[in-house]
Amino acid sequence: MKEVTCEEMQILGLSVRTNNADEMKVETAKIGALHGAFQQQVTVNYENGAHLFGVYYGYESDHTGDFSVLVGSEESALTMTPAENKASLDTVALCADKYLVFSGTGEMPQVVIDVWGDIWRYFSGESSQGKPKYQRAFTTDFERYTSANSVDVYIAIL
Repeated sequence: MKEVTCEEMQILGLSVRTNNADEMKVETAKIGALHGAFQQQVTVNYENGAHLFGVYYGYESDHTGDFSVLVGSEESALTMTPAENKASLDTVALCADKYLVFSGTGEMPQVVIDVWGDIWRYFSGESSQGKPKYQRAFTTDFERYTSANSVDVYIAIL
């Protein structure tokens, strides 16, 4: 885990509104299907260092409330299938802010689930580090997929 400051970046993609309670149940989970829909409709050009992002934003309150999730990439990295165009995609700005970065490597999607488990334990004070040094801002958090088996999760902090 490390603290970083990020510059604002625009991400285009597909989005849904959900909450953690719904994501814990197979019959109401939306994020996995969102990733699948994005991969069917959009191609990300990884050759020039592009990354896939999962952006969490529009928090109703904290981790218990509703939030929006957008799966996407930077506009310059996207190629659409013939039936689609970039105008049909949603856009979200990754806030220029301070973040804590949690990283993981392993089989997808389990590595993402494991990293989020580390995040929840850290901010709840249940990790080996005890009471967290930082507090979540609940503004914009994001996953940045750095390869087929690794992810960095950026959590906005106060």
